[in-house]
Amino acid sequence: MLREIDEVYLFFVVLIVFLGVIELSYRLGRKLRKPADEAAKSHITALQTALLGLLALLLGFTFAMSVTRFETRKNLVLEEANAIGNAYWRSQLIPVEHRPMVASLLHEYTSASLDYHLADQDSPRFNAANATARRIERQVRAAVAARAENPPSISTIMFIQAINEMAQINEKRRVALENHVPEPVYYLLFIVAGGSMAYIAYGTGLHGRRRPISTGMFAALIAMVLTFILDIDQPGSGLIQVGQESMERMQATLAQEMKP
Repeated sequence: MLREIDEVYLFFVVLIVFLGVIELSYRLGRKLRKPADEAAKSHITALQTALLGLLALLLGFTFAMSVTRFETRKNLVLEEANAIGNAYWRSQLIPVEHRPMVASLLHEYTSASLDYHLADQDSPRFNAANATARRIERQVRAAVAARAENPPSISTIMFIQAINEMAQINEKRRVALENHVPEPVYYLLFIVAGGSMAYIAYGTGLHGRRRPISTGMFAALIAMVLTFILDIDQPGSGLIQVGQESMERMQATLAQEMKP
């Protein structure tokens, strides 16, 4: 659900919610304040410190999760592009009559791999790209196996191995694209962040001093960090995306090789 919301829109929604929590908590603290009750103020200060520490821990943990997934997706794009290139160059070892067909299928396969990235949250397009990749793998194997020597030559075996490696990396990439930070983790972050804002504002209310600039800036920074974490966990949309340059270069190379 959260991944379907535009990041900029989400940032402002979260910021408005935080500011609302701050305002309500400040008014509650102002209403309940007792100037002589220092024990209550110390208690709230201790809770503020504990909640802020918990928030920092959760933010660091979630940020590490999203960055790890981002790096995995990025590396798999390069691995898959190299696997496709390896399959193409090994196809130059098989009989000449198979080579144009293999080059054409690998070019289509590269386009399907790029569609994984472009599909993002579009499930039908994502599934269509996956179906195309599986179909091409079967076609290449069937075409080569049907005309292979018996027993198959070393070059044919090497080519089939390259196709198998390409298929394995493609499946890894698909799994990586579907592997996101669990959504309940984001809800927990929002709750803890909102609680931290509430205790900070409640404490300022108990002291009878409004701190609109500092608390507002803190709310904006936390909202920005939360949005950034969500954005980096979405490889195909937002400000931070997994680059497809290596796959695009491979697509261009195959297109060039297909020219007579």
